[in-house]
Amino acid sequence: MKKQIFIITMLIIIVQTLSSQKSNDVLYLKNGNQVFGKLLGITDNQYKIRTAEGKVFTIQGTEIDKYVNESAISDTLKKSNRVFALEAGVLAGAQSSKYDAAFSFNILGSLTQNRFNTLSLGSGVEFLGQTYVPVFLEYKLIISEKKTTPFVFIRGGKLFHLNGDFERTDQISPVYNTPMSYKGGFSFTLGTGISWAKDGYESYLTFAYRNAHTSYNEKDYSTQIYTFRTVYNRLEIKYGFRF
Repeated sequence: MKKQIFIITMLIIIVQTLSSQKSNDVLYLKNGNQVFGKLLGITDNQYKIRTAEGKVFTIQGTEIDKYVNESAISDTLKKSNRVFALEAGVLAGAQSSKYDAAFSFNILGSLTQNRFNTLSLGSGVEFLGQTYVPVFLEYKLIISEKKTTPFVFIRGGKLFHLNGDFERTDQISPVYNTPMSYKGGFSFTLGTGISWAKDGYESYLTFAYRNAHTSYNEKDYSTQIYTFRTVYNRLEIKYGFRF
């Protein structure tokens, strides 16, 4: 657990470092050329810009067709208040579980009141030894307006097993040769990530702490039922697209 917290903390620092990088400004000249760099200022209709090589140029405003800040988020995502997302990833680690590579695939429908706050409803399929269907709510806070920006999010919901009772399950205990019934439980996620916006869609990478609960009931030869519970404390790593 301490190791996972350390990893997540380091990832947050990396994400914040990436987000603080200088933005790219572009001057489109009337002769068809483009000057990329960091705009230092505009004085007396003169644009002063520093290129990636460190050179500083002063260009007359009469020579410039337009100025564009490439760090601004795309117009499509600015105007859209209803978006969808597809994401997939793994729950790394094996704490309190014999399954080393739990897999997760989710679909989210989001309502964005403004460019910084997003509320989503999600579901999908997750394999935690058995196949479960998650249903959850997510709140996401986007840190900046830039095309490359960090964000934080929190999710809460429940896992549902497709076959929840003894009569419908075909699972057999290899030790006791008795039927088993699997059930889902509470699920909680807290994490951070970084997104890259382009016209019409956005890709993102997330790192999060995931806590999930499952259980199963088992009948012995005398039909007595025993309940066994599993708690997953995992590092969740996912890659997704919003459009």
